[in-house]
Amino acid sequence: MERRSTSALALASTIRHDGDGGVADDLATVQGAAQWIRDQAGPLGEHAPPAGMPIDEPLRDEIVAVRRATRALFARAVSPAPPSPADAGRLIPAAEALAHLNAVAAREPVVPRLDWPAEKPPVARLLPSEPDPRVRLVTALARAAIEFLAGPERELLRACTAPRCVRYFVKAHGRQEWCKPSCGNRARAARHYRRHRTG
Repeated sequence: MERRSTSALALASTIRHDGDGGVADDLATVQGAAQWIRDQAGPLGEHAPPAGMPIDEPLRDEIVAVRRATRALFARAVSPAPPSPADAGRLIPAAEALAHLNAVAAREPVVPRLDWPAEKPPVARLLPSEPDPRVRLVTALARAAIEFLAGPERELLRACTAPRCVRYFVKAHGRQEWCKPSCGNRARAARHYRRHRTG
């Protein structure tokens, strides 16, 4: 579960700083969505689509809708701190985001399975029973967001406050303020510039 829940943060991070002062969307095109899905094969595990599965506009739209709901709930999770500036002005209401994630997560039925290897304790697992890999993929993304938001990492979720950064990140240590060192450098440089300009 923990491995798959990292997909929630990865999905939210498909909206990122483009390096030139703007915002880039890794899911803006079908080709971008296909590349991102390939990159997520490890974290998605058995929910990863088979290699060569065609990615089309309707599937891209479904993934973007799950991302939109996820980012709206990430904004709620970091409140009262400000959300990511990338979409702060156009977040869907939290109730709508919750309803969407829950509806998508419910699209894939699961069945219990008991495994009992020799000389080991039995293990119960829930396995997907949905034959359509597209449904399995979108459902896995919604469930990853649900697992993340219901888990302990939610309390450590932050929106990076560095100039031009639009990422959410999980705080790894008590003093961490930014998603990565380059953002910290940018924030310190901007603070230094402001001090010397007004001083």
